[in-house]
Amino acid sequence: MMNTEVTIILTIIGSVIGLAVLLYILPINLWFTAQLSNVKISLLNLVLMRLRKVPPALVTNAMITSTKAGLTITTNEIETHYLAGGNVNKVIKALISADKANIPLDFKLATAIDLAGRDVFDAVQLSVNPRVINTPPVAAVAKDGIQLIAKARVTVRANIHQLVGGAGEETILARVGEGIVTTIGSSADHKEVLENPDRISKTVLAKGLDSGTAFEILSIDIADMDIGENVGAKLQTDQAEADLKVANARAEERRAMAVANEQEMRAKAQEAKAKVIEAEAQVPMAIAEAFRNGNLGIMDYYRLKNLQADTDMRNSISNPKGDEKNG
Repeated sequence: MMNTEVTIILTIIGSVIGLAVLLYILPINLWFTAQLSNVKISLLNLVLMRLRKVPPALVTNAMITSTKAGLTITTNEIETHYLAGGNVNKVIKALISADKANIPLDFKLATAIDLAGRDVFDAVQLSVNPRVINTPPVAAVAKDGIQLIAKARVTVRANIHQLVGGAGEETILARVGEGIVTTIGSSADHKEVLENPDRISKTVLAKGLDSGTAFEILSIDIADMDIGENVGAKLQTDQAEADLKVANARAEERRAMAVANEQEMRAKAQEAKAKVIEAEAQVPMAIAEAFRNGNLGIMDYYRLKNLQADTDMRNSISNPKGDEKNG
């Protein structure tokens, strides 16, 4: 009796397990749901999905959603995108949103955008609802030397056909900043820019800055503009200081050359004095030689001495300070 009850219990448990395995391998509930939703998926195809390690529920739900939205997508396309590592649910949601918004988007392009690493559903939403990008402060200098600091708001929407390989927001911001700098820099007076800030928007927008990007620029608006430094005056001041330093350096060079010349002249004067002293030292020897040879008499010698004394007296009278200095 006991063995019979155990056998019945084991049979029931085995039957339940077998039924669960059978229902797992044969997802009859998914097939029945697909048939009720008018989605043509065979039971064999669902079993093969399980063997290919593709979730049958994911494919079935995606097919039901797309069919109800009026889209034409095959199970093979969904399986291929799943096996490639894509996000099937986001692609289906993006296709439905694009179809409702009359945005041309097919399954191939949507999957390419998704596999490229971009959020395809967010891109479709961005095409419907444009986004406003605030640029950082952009500083530029007008021709009169006054610096202006501008902030802009760029309204963009996604360009679906440029999402794959198109540049991002950083490129848009860089190009808009470059356009602002160019426009302000080409203005003759900063007052013109302050009076007509819309001229910057029109000029920058006309440059076609969204070329090659994943966005389409709808408008560029100058949100704020402040006056910065007087760069022109600062540059002139710096130039004047630099010129003054150069002039001082040249004056110092000339002063040093003058001092060197003065020292050289003093050295030459000392050399000349030394030669005079040397020549004067030879005078007594010449006089003595003249005495020995009889070419000079005693009276001639006295007259020479008187002449010398008279010359020294005249020099002392005409230049008393020089005598004191020389003494």
